[in-house]
Amino acid sequence: MKKPVHKPREVAEIVAVQALSFLAGEPERLGAFLAESGIGPETLRSSAADPHFLASVLDFILSDDATVKAFAAASNLHPTNIAAARQVLGEALGDQHWDRDVP
Repeated sequence: MKKPVHKPREVAEIVAVQALSFLAGEPERLGAFLAESGIGPETLRSSAADPHFLASVLDFILSDDATVKAFAAASNLHPTNIAAARQVLGEALGDQHWDRDVP
């Protein structure tokens, strides 16, 4: 039986920082992330303290199956753990998801 995680946000942030480190080790993926996020390499380190930025790192990782698989293998995580970390960060940031009634 797995132990429950007592501080899921901290764990989610650790996963996101691991994802950022993974991207930093992959110049092509890092370049794509920087281009998509609009930040420069000079602000990368300071941005890592921002929970919104960390969520965007996980969004980038999750946007491509090959990247998810590569990060999961590199970090010894299951892809569902990566998605769960993103969900936890979203909840902590107050991401709102709702379904619209369609007539």
